[in-house]
Amino acid sequence: MASDESSGYQEGGRRAIDRILSPAFLEDLDGIPLEDLRSRRTLAEQEEADLSYARRLLQGRLDIMQAETARRAGADGAVDLPSVRSDAELVEALTDVLAEPRRMNHGYGRHSLVEPSRVGEHRRQAEAAVADPRLSDLAALGDDELAQAQETLRDMERELSADRHRVQHVMDACTEEITRRYREGVVSVEDTLGVPGS
Repeated sequence: MASDESSGYQEGGRRAIDRILSPAFLEDLDGIPLEDLRSRRTLAEQEEADLSYARRLLQGRLDIMQAETARRAGADGAVDLPSVRSDAELVEALTDVLAEPRRMNHGYGRHSLVEPSRVGEHRRQAEAAVADPRLSDLAALGDDELAQAQETLRDMERELSADRHRVQHVMDACTEEITRRYREGVVSVEDTLGVPGS
């Protein structure tokens, strides 16, 4: 799946995102068994959930860093952050972001109950980025260092966002094929809903 945007996709890779974003993943969707089609959609849904969670981690950290930037600039209403924030305090600051109920609507026509994996590549990368010890003491960073740190996280967030949209495209393609089979009578309602014994 070619694009000018940054992407974590690696052609021929063995990770989930490499499989999902490979052009071969969407080839011959109309010819594969329904069970395989469902499996592909489920894999894409899980990857989308993991990408979404990783983005929220980065966005939470960026919110804190942007508040520090605003504080330095003396912006009206800027939050006065303590000069040093412990890891526990930073985790608490992220709680409001991560504790928000997960939205079940993943865009027009997309609904998922999939929760993010407890362990996943995107999650590990995002957690490593936001856990950088240097970022626990934002007041100790120079203005240039703070700006560079924000840009690094923004680059990661943009990549995750771009890949998430690509994965959503794959989810949509799988869902559309399942819907087509139902509409044209290729499968029964029970098959479409995955009712046991169908």
